[in-house]
Amino acid sequence: MTTILVPFHHDERVDLPVPADVTVEPVLPDGDVWTRLTTLYRHVADAVTPGDTVVSGDCLVSAGVVAGVQRAGIDPVVVWFDAHGDVHTLDTSTSGYLGGLSLRLLLGAHRDIFSDRIGLEPIAEDRAVLVDARDLDPAEVDYLATSGIHRSTVHDLGDIPDGPVVLHVDVDVIDSAELPGLRFPAPDGPSTQDVIAAVQHIRRTRDVVAFDLACTWYTGDPGLVADMTVPPKP
Repeated sequence: MTTILVPFHHDERVDLPVPADVTVEPVLPDGDVWTRLTTLYRHVADAVTPGDTVVSGDCLVSAGVVAGVQRAGIDPVVVWFDAHGDVHTLDTSTSGYLGGLSLRLLLGAHRDIFSDRIGLEPIAEDRAVLVDARDLDPAEVDYLATSGIHRSTVHDLGDIPDGPVVLHVDVDVIDSAELPGLRFPAPDGPSTQDVIAAVQHIRRTRDVVAFDLACTWYTGDPGLVADMTVPPKP
């Protein structure tokens, strides 16, 4: 298993003191944010092979991870741990924060400016599982009410669709009282140990072809990354 570090939050370099076998940090071109992001994620896709763990500073990098496993001929299910829905579009976002579009972009939103430019084939809604999203904007609530996305909690993962899994974990799924320094803290969430246990259960019982960990914090504990990414016990 290779650990790949992508030390970016969106298109800005950030410090992530995490040991890694490979670091992906290309010089990004001048241009708009989409040009810079899609350049970065093409490099991520180039680096990813089945079985890898990817650690980054945001959720958008998951697009490069999924594109990388698709290049290996794998059609993955995406299991998405996050306190937020990440299912906004440019039309529904009130903050303009692009990380809030991350899962929706994987599902094909704004394909011409995003997925087509990195070679990502959009994931079908019914092959996505959103875990413990509790901080949702009204537009996200409306979308999720009619979408095919499966919903579950850390404590009850429900039925994950058949097939190989890309497992995405945003550390802010953890209760903010336990994890200070988050960019977008959300209270009333599961404990650190409960999240680690759920992640390890999926990694132990399913064919996880890539594990993508988003460290969406200003300051955080690298020890949490080590705890989250340790290989599961049989």
